[in-house]
Amino acid sequence: MSPAEMDTHAITVHLDRLLAERGMTLSELADRVGVTVVNLSILKNGRAKAVRFTTLTKICEVLDCQPGDLLGYHPGENR
Repeated sequence: MSPAEMDTHAITVHLDRLLAERGMTLSELADRVGVTVVNLSILKNGRAKAVRFTTLTKICEVLDCQPGDLLGYHPGENR
């Protein structure tokens, strides 16, 4: 597998939608989750290569959501 193929994935992140629905800013979420705005921005923009379960747990706690509300799988939409 080439390096370019290893960077493609079919996972989408719905953090923008969840933040808008909750009336919360990325900065507020970062403070409440305990991660940097930069790291959350990387996740929000779909550029994250991994997410720690502890971070995912905290995001779900703060946003009162399930992991499936935050992440989607869309085959054929390489990102």
